[in-house]
Amino acid sequence: MYNVSIIGASGYTGAQLVQLVKQHPLLKLHSTYVSEKSHDAGKKIGALHGNLAHVDSVLTPISAEALTMLANNVDFIFLATPHEASHDWMPTLTSGKAKVLDLSGAFRLKDTDVFASYYGFEHQQTACLQKAVYGLAEWYSENIASASVVAVPGCYPTASLSALKPLAENNLLDDTVRPVINAVSGVSGAGRKASLTTSFFEVSLQAYGVLGHRHTPEIEAYLGTPVIFTPHLGNFKRGILATVTVKVKQGVTSAQLEQAYTQAYADKPIVRLRESFPKIDDVANTPFVDLHWKLDETSGYAVVTAAIDNVMKGAASQAIQCLNIMTAQPVETGLVL
Repeated sequence: MYNVSIIGASGYTGAQLVQLVKQHPLLKLHSTYVSEKSHDAGKKIGALHGNLAHVDSVLTPISAEALTMLANNVDFIFLATPHEASHDWMPTLTSGKAKVLDLSGAFRLKDTDVFASYYGFEHQQTACLQKAVYGLAEWYSENIASASVVAVPGCYPTASLSALKPLAENNLLDDTVRPVINAVSGVSGAGRKASLTTSFFEVSLQAYGVLGHRHTPEIEAYLGTPVIFTPHLGNFKRGILATVTVKVKQGVTSAQLEQAYTQAYADKPIVRLRESFPKIDDVANTPFVDLHWKLDETSGYAVVTAAIDNVMKGAASQAIQCLNIMTAQPVETGLVL
């Protein structure tokens, strides 16, 4: 059994991690933490998330002493924390035996200048950044297996890269035309903190972060080509549907696309290649990525759709996938019953 602690356990992603850890056959929930000044400190997690009413775990306020204790006394630490907190705490958390899976954006981008322009503060943790491995589980498993720090991908990049990487890796994309990604997320992607802009009553389908969302450089860094990424907020709880339009090289056929996706995901049980375009209800509350595509061979344009649950594959269940890889378990352990 591996002892696991979750920092930031009161939010949607943190609570989802609690559920996944509790149902995992090889994991034991050691402790759950919230920020030092959190209004949730001292409460049982079941008081905040009714589906976890059976979990006897108190949300403890984090402290410098607790960070050091965790580094030396648990096997894995999940950080469901703001970018700044993950950035500041990483040196302490990696000073002992613990391995860290960070679900913030603090260690996803290797270019610190790009990071500063999109995240609004300078990256100071160079040593930790060099150690961090990108946790897109289907594509970087060899690196993840030996990692001590995993930067779990963002939800939009997970959907977008899952759709695009088979094409990029097989050199099928026309490099003169940027892939265009239109993606819609449920309101849980904005976090649990109340806000008028994400109030379920106020939300109406709209684009945001146009030509400037911080997930754009993350997608580009791990795809290897510029993209046009437009996120949208929808009035539903959870899930992401990403519809990606690409131009493929002259002469590329539907059979080549079929081969690229089949070869890329043949031994990847979390990815489901569908026979029709997926919808969010197909993946909500599951760890799966559902993919389907269609190519117009005359024009050379293809449309690829990826559907994921933003809280699961876009965050918590992908972190568990990475832990499974790090412990040499089947990637679907504790996720697919």
